[in-house]
Amino acid sequence: MAGFNIAVTGLKASSTMLDVAGNNIANSSTVGYKASRTEFGDIYTASVVGSGSSNTPGSGVTVANIAQDYSSGTLEFTNNNLDLAINGSGFFQLDDQQGGITYTRAGAFELDKEGYVVSKDGKRLQGYGLDDKENRLPIGDLAVTQKEYPPKATSDMDLAFNIDDREDSTTLLPNYDKDKAGSYTYSTTVRTFDSLGNEHTVKYNMVEQRPEQEYKKYVTAPASDVLISGAPAITVALAAGVPTAAAGFAQVTTTAKGATGNNQEIWRLQDPVLKDLQETDPRIFAVEYYPDGAGSGELKIITRADSLEFGDLVVTDNAATPASLVPTATDTTGFTSSNEKQYFEFNAANFPTNTFNIKVSGVEIDISTGTGGMSAELVALAIRDRESDIIEANPLIQSVSWDPDQGTNGALRIEYKPEVTPGSLNAVSVGVFDDSVSQLFAADSVAGGALNAHFTEPGDNSYDGVYRVYAYLNGDEALDLGKANDPGNGSATEPGPILIKFDPTSGILSSVNGEEVRTGAAVPDLLIKGADPANPNNVITLNLAGSTQFASDSIIKASDQDGYPKGDLIGVSFSGTGDMIAAFSNGEELKIGVVAVASFENQAGLQPSGDTEWSATLASGGALMNPPGTGLNGLLRSAALEQSNVDLSAELVKLIEAQRNFQANSKTLETLNTVTQSILQI
Repeated sequence: MAGFNIAVTGLKASSTMLDVAGNNIANSSTVGYKASRTEFGDIYTASVVGSGSSNTPGSGVTVANIAQDYSSGTLEFTNNNLDLAINGSGFFQLDDQQGGITYTRAGAFELDKEGYVVSKDGKRLQGYGLDDKENRLPIGDLAVTQKEYPPKATSDMDLAFNIDDREDSTTLLPNYDKDKAGSYTYSTTVRTFDSLGNEHTVKYNMVEQRPEQEYKKYVTAPASDVLISGAPAITVALAAGVPTAAAGFAQVTTTAKGATGNNQEIWRLQDPVLKDLQETDPRIFAVEYYPDGAGSGELKIITRADSLEFGDLVVTDNAATPASLVPTATDTTGFTSSNEKQYFEFNAANFPTNTFNIKVSGVEIDISTGTGGMSAELVALAIRDRESDIIEANPLIQSVSWDPDQGTNGALRIEYKPEVTPGSLNAVSVGVFDDSVSQLFAADSVAGGALNAHFTEPGDNSYDGVYRVYAYLNGDEALDLGKANDPGNGSATEPGPILIKFDPTSGILSSVNGEEVRTGAAVPDLLIKGADPANPNNVITLNLAGSTQFASDSIIKASDQDGYPKGDLIGVSFSGTGDMIAAFSNGEELKIGVVAVASFENQAGLQPSGDTEWSATLASGGALMNPPGTGLNGLLRSAALEQSNVDLSAELVKLIEAQRNFQANSKTLETLNTVTQSILQI
């Protein structure tokens, strides 16, 4: 009877179903495991001749296939960066170094003693190596071969800051000293590294230019020529002791040099000679000459307010072998307010009993000299007593004072505020109306009573928004930021300050070391020399883009540099696209490879080979290797493992089904046995 064989095939099929379900349950916690499913097929015996198959009862059941479910399992995150999971389709490729290639979804990898990335059974993970330019090399064993990272000297530095516009530069110490915090506005320090990996610091001190001009004085001999900053020679003193218009000078005071010692005859260099000199040395604001009446005199060179303490002047004679000019005995160098100043010289040293009616910048002042008369100084002080009224009527005026050294008998001095420009002054601001009868001031316009200043020192507000920037290696050694040698000393650069300028109306950076910062254009770089003691040829590029001068606290907005010390390997991580990145103790990272992911035209054709691995077969086709995230490949997840995709609830139901099937086939066998026994008893 064929029924016995049919029942046996049912029992075998049910046993296989139990085996598959049991195997699934046993591997429900196996990383990367894929659940299997038992697929059955019926058995029919075909007739050789005729078509009686429709009357064939069948020959039982067979296990047609044990198929695997390749759907992704749940990702479980770990603390190990070498635990890898593919979030999507694809397999890791493993090489056992004996010619065997297998594929797995179990990504529990580690580093062996040689630095290779291996599975738990020692098989090496496959991927792409990288050359120096990060171009992918042919697929091979992934390994961490670089155990240390060499040092890199700082070559690029970015520094952006805001420096408080509310800081008052007039409160700074008059002479800059890197060791005195009161002589600079703001300071910050940035670390750097030399070519051997030693750490250093570069300290930047920023000094806001004060509303002052620096001047220097020199003694000149009769009929001498001088050279200023290497510009063409300028004749400053003739035998008669007075410069000539041909030399570019013009007398700017009405008072001649006398015997009293306090009256001044001042000659000032004019265009085009002054302009030519300024093209050679833009720091120069004015050149004045004070003749002594004996053919000699005193040369005074005044620099711009934005160039305060910015280098030295090179002043020599015009001999075949130039020699430096001899400074004056006193008041050789100093600072003077950069505000515009106007001087009104008094007509006499003393005034008899009288009453003077004058108007200063629109304020009427009555002065009575009393019964004993009054000196010019007392008259000036009487005018100064009304200073508050004068300033209230003319907000552009800063002070009213007495100057005993200007003119034969002294002068009334009116000084204007820093923001004053020639165009902002009007007739009232600069006007002094004298008593036309008394002639209080010299060279008075008696007829109309209006008096112009006898001598004016032009104002210079170029200091506004300008800072000197000093740099020091390790807070001590002055660095070369690109400051050109003082004009007349060649075109090389030297250690010292450079100038940066901000637009006073917007607070935006407008100039760096003499180069204009154009709107929308890149900020010019500064080149720092001498900041690498190990390699004097190393130059650091400094960029100040983003620096501002707003009315808020001085802060660092951005600070970065590209140097670092030697580093040791501290770990390996992976990106979603498979990049294998080595991390070092110096904070640097290096991409050293790319994980390869295998895909198959028919992954159902893969042959299980144990250890949660599969082998390629003719049915599956060859592996197609690509990085994660390309094509249909899933992305890589580091510090994660893919869990088994077994559904325990479903497998328990399958156990019940297999048990019922086994029992039913056993019943078939029992029934057939009973029938057979009945036949034998006939």
